[in-house]
Amino acid sequence: MKKMFVLVLVMMLSLGLSTLASANGVLKVATEAGFMPFEYVGAETGELLGFDMDLIRAIGEILDLDVQIDNISWDGLIPALLNNNYDAVIAGVTITPEREENVNFSDPYFESVLTIVTKENVTNITTLDDLAGKIGAVQISTTGDFTASDLHDEGGLKGVSRFDTVSDAMQAVIIGAADVVIVDLPVAEAYLAANPAVPLKSVGAVSANEYYGIAVNKKNTDLLEQINTALLELKENGTYNEIYQKWFGAN
Repeated sequence: MKKMFVLVLVMMLSLGLSTLASANGVLKVATEAGFMPFEYVGAETGELLGFDMDLIRAIGEILDLDVQIDNISWDGLIPALLNNNYDAVIAGVTITPEREENVNFSDPYFESVLTIVTKENVTNITTLDDLAGKIGAVQISTTGDFTASDLHDEGGLKGVSRFDTVSDAMQAVIIGAADVVIVDLPVAEAYLAANPAVPLKSVGAVSANEYYGIAVNKKNTDLLEQINTALLELKENGTYNEIYQKWFGAN
């Protein structure tokens, strides 16, 4: 029996299998499905859709793991990962030094940038420097929130209103409870495309580029290596580009 146990253990190590994820052949993933086009709930089917959802399912196929995705609150994602409730988090999470203190990130899989969304008739807001005296709406604990907080601390923004979802932040501007939303540009573009009747506009890129990564518990180094290997394979075999084109058009 000992020899059989050792043999199985050696086989697992040689395959680089993650103890947590491969114990039952399932990759348990957490997301926050209010970040179109990266993750959102399909109106007709209730299915989790988006660029991130397609990407993590493709990673699961390469790793020969069934992907189970749960939609939870944004501010609960990292705590749930640290509590070992999930193997990975994919939710348009920007790689930042602060987050890297708590979790490991995969190699970057998407390059993004922040934008400002404001009402269509506003003409004097085009950069972050134009936000003095304004109220900014953000999704809590996002890079938009971090940027807004810095602006407020520096005497720029008059105030910051934090919401659980991007849609709620947008609604705050629509009803006049806030002047602007600071949010990732692809998310703003997707929201405006899905809601053409709202009187809002994006002013374009207003920050340096940022990079999204898949978050993994620091103790789960085997899984991190597997995900990075799978990401590389998806890029090399053209699958990543197919997913990218599906959601963003030709690269």
